[in-house]
Amino acid sequence: MDIRKTILTRFGGVYVFIAAFCVCIVIKVFIIQHTSKWDKEVERLEIKEFALSGRRGDICAADGSPLATSVPFYILRMDLGAPGLSKDFNSKVDSLSGCLSRFFRDKSAGAYKAELKRAYSQEKHYFQIGPRKVSYSELQEIKKFPILRRGRNKGGLMPEQSDERVYPSGDLANRTLGKLTRDGGGESSSGNAGAFGLEQSFEKELRGEDGMAVKQNMSGRWFIISKDDPEDGKNIITTLDVRMQDQVTYALKLQMEKSNAGYGTAILMEVKTGDIKAIANFGKNKKGELIGGYQNYAIGNAGCSEPGSTFKLASLMAAFEDGKIDTSTMVETGNGIWNYKKIEIKDSDYKKGGHGKITAKHAFELSSNIGVAKLITQGYAGHEKDFISRVRKMGMFEKLDLGIQGEAIPYINQPDDKTWSGISLAWLSFGYELKVTPMQTLTFYNAVANGGCMMKPRLVKGITENGSVREKIGTEKLKWSICSAKTLQMAHAMLEGVVTNGTAKGIETRAYKIAGKSGTAQVANNKDGYSKGGQKIYQSSFAGYFPADDPKYSCIVVINDPKGGDYYGSSVAGPVFKQIADYVYAYELGLSEDADLPRRKIENDIPSGTAGRKKDIAKVLDELDILNGFAFTKSEYVEAKPDEDGLELSNREIKKGLVPNVRGMGATDAVYLLENNGLRVSVRGRGKVKSQSVKAGSKIQRGQNIVLVLS
Repeated sequence: MDIRKTILTRFGGVYVFIAAFCVCIVIKVFIIQHTSKWDKEVERLEIKEFALSGRRGDICAADGSPLATSVPFYILRMDLGAPGLSKDFNSKVDSLSGCLSRFFRDKSAGAYKAELKRAYSQEKHYFQIGPRKVSYSELQEIKKFPILRRGRNKGGLMPEQSDERVYPSGDLANRTLGKLTRDGGGESSSGNAGAFGLEQSFEKELRGEDGMAVKQNMSGRWFIISKDDPEDGKNIITTLDVRMQDQVTYALKLQMEKSNAGYGTAILMEVKTGDIKAIANFGKNKKGELIGGYQNYAIGNAGCSEPGSTFKLASLMAAFEDGKIDTSTMVETGNGIWNYKKIEIKDSDYKKGGHGKITAKHAFELSSNIGVAKLITQGYAGHEKDFISRVRKMGMFEKLDLGIQGEAIPYINQPDDKTWSGISLAWLSFGYELKVTPMQTLTFYNAVANGGCMMKPRLVKGITENGSVREKIGTEKLKWSICSAKTLQMAHAMLEGVVTNGTAKGIETRAYKIAGKSGTAQVANNKDGYSKGGQKIYQSSFAGYFPADDPKYSCIVVINDPKGGDYYGSSVAGPVFKQIADYVYAYELGLSEDADLPRRKIENDIPSGTAGRKKDIAKVLDELDILNGFAFTKSEYVEAKPDEDGLELSNREIKKGLVPNVRGMGATDAVYLLENNGLRVSVRGRGKVKSQSVKAGSKIQRGQNIVLVLS
């Protein structure tokens, strides 16, 4: 028994020891798991996945030049725990601090030194230096700074790239191109999507495919241990022409400012293809300031309104097609006032006594509401649905599906609608009780110019990748023919007559023929109807094509709520149409010798106040057969001023470190010169530099913004 008891006692002791040992192990594991020291070690060995975004594709003009592109910028970061940094950090930090201070000009060299030494003592591995992102060219300069010039392992420089969306042509067609979800500077294509316009509609193509990187945190520094590269976005090739877009934008803005209008839009389309060569929009913000691209009035709900007299073309063409009338049909317009079912219908010039009895063609040319209303009501009374059906068959009320979100749906009042009344047919005939966008109206006019073939407006013609065409978006015919050849012939004659013998005689030119129709509509003021306290809002428009004898381009201009008493389409929208047509004819179609296009008065054969590169100005003066003495000037940039004896020549000296004088230079020379000196340039207007926001001769602050106003 003693032996058995002894054995059991010994085994019991062993069991107790083992149990106690296990308890100790469990306690130790618990302690280890909840010790901050080991928490930090886990963090240092942490593995994470990071999304990698490729470069966002470009949106390009028809010739391939970028309208929206992604440009790389860099955040400067420094690994102050880099293994090779300890060699001479303390001896070189003064030099590096001085370079950074002179480059960024945001703080003293002493302040930079203090920050760097503090970060170095704390072994910060991801320390940002500098207050802003830098461009690629600036990065190359920074890479030459002391310490940083030795690269990442020895110098610690870790530039972090992010692509910013920039628009080389400024605000041209910005509502159509769109923006990314984050407005303003610093838009990174990484993680941002298109907010509207083409940026939104072609988000999938422009964005590309995201990649993935697996990184491990080793002693505070992240290292890539595996990587799946992203796929860059594709490029979108639009139908826009930069020079035409610039001219359309300029012409519209000029009239908007002159008439202090509420909003306006202008569209230029190629007749045969339906290609949109230019599209401009201007509106006012809450402060009453005129802003380009405030809304897309060309296609959106904001611009979907009663077109007024431009719809008279569709009305009369419907009557022609149904055999109700022809251009020689006579109609009595009387004294300019017609009482129709207890409602007065007036012609715009009723105060002058009216037009009396005239032909349907002349009623259209004079934009007689009475003439058109009588012709339509006499032809379709009791058969109102036939009129609406015929207009619909001509494609006037079809949604166009342009590929941009937000297109408004056209509307026309129907006999079965609650809003239909006894006067609805008459009002429809001259463009009321219906709503269409300017793009829908232009598509109809373009079909008339195109021999009756209605083309779908095209804004994007292809998608490319690495220089190769991945997808071609061809032209599309919405209707092979909107009407008979006879109807079309009469429509052409009426549209040409408007310019030669009607309301738009003021835009007639000897250089080429214009065909079109002016429109003036009184528009509803929200819930207050067509008049509130005697205040009326008008919308002026002009739609047409040119040259009328061989149509190449169609165009529409719509200006809403012009102030100053003049609101007629022929005098507000018509001049904008002509200015656009004059430019396109001269630029694209060839200017004839007897053209009477507007010209600046030339007082002197010698250009006034011209500055730029010596060789360029000398070439111009040589072409003008003006002797010059530029061979005796030493500066690369010169200035030429006329004086009593002919031409005064002077050097335009460029001093290193000082802001150059670019007044009188063209935009190309001025921007090149300023950007080469480290300035960021914004240009407003066109022509020669009229003024510069930073005074010439002042000390250059690298990265500083300078605004050039062109004359």
